[in-house]
Amino acid sequence: MPAETNLIKKADLARVREIEFSETFGYSVRKLIESLTITRKIAKQAGTVLKSYRAKGTLGTGIVDEGDTIPLSKYEVEAVTYKEITPKKWRKATSAEAIIDRGYDQAVTMTTDEMLRDVQKVIRKDFFTFLATGEGAAKGDTFQATLAQAWGQLQVKFEDDDIRAVYFMNPLDVADYLATANITMQTVFGMNYVENFLGLGTVFFNSSVPKGKIYATAADNIVLYYIPVNGADLGEAFTFTADETGYIGIHEEPDYTNMTVSDTVVCGIELFAERLDGIIVGSIGSGE
Repeated sequence: MPAETNLIKKADLARVREIEFSETFGYSVRKLIESLTITRKIAKQAGTVLKSYRAKGTLGTGIVDEGDTIPLSKYEVEAVTYKEITPKKWRKATSAEAIIDRGYDQAVTMTTDEMLRDVQKVIRKDFFTFLATGEGAAKGDTFQATLAQAWGQLQVKFEDDDIRAVYFMNPLDVADYLATANITMQTVFGMNYVENFLGLGTVFFNSSVPKGKIYATAADNIVLYYIPVNGADLGEAFTFTADETGYIGIHEEPDYTNMTVSDTVVCGIELFAERLDGIIVGSIGSGE
């Protein structure tokens, strides 16, 4: 007798797990974008390089004698090529023996969830490493003084723009203040953050930021560049489960040659700033 129509089979459950994994990550990234107020999300296209163009030049004095020819102001447009993006790939395999010993949920699902958290850590670490290359500088004796100096530097760097400032700092630098302050802490992408912190902007706390340092920039200076896991011609060769954002993909399948369940994860996300001089690296006290 053939199986009933719409019978839930083993392969269907694997698909459900894949969807849950990708949607959990996609939701987390969307919340990060929302909290950072990132307005520019650029999807990588196959065979293309991300560039922007900026104009620079010198304005004339504007002082011209009566009847004289007005001198030209010289401006030129130059291309800026950003860091190229490449997908990061991870794989884990769970043996039949581990499934028998621990049960499927603990052996496969829980380890996949932990893998997701570790992928988030990689993205956060890469972002903070990039922020450390910022060309602006600020210094203060306390974290509050350093925040204020960084805010001031941002106002100078983006004096022609109405900016929303974002800051990143180590929670140990502000632990004493947070213990006594009446503030509302929220969590996104493995980071705690406070909106309108001290009236200066949104502050994110994460241990990946070196103690004694504060990174500050304008929210509009941050760009999310990513490889759609089922786009950029990847979908022509591979099948990954992803949510509508396409930020991360997962494929799970059994390997009968060695009796393991294999999970392959791919993700290509780069958070970077359009202007390096628009990133302020603040030092608290000695900065050590």
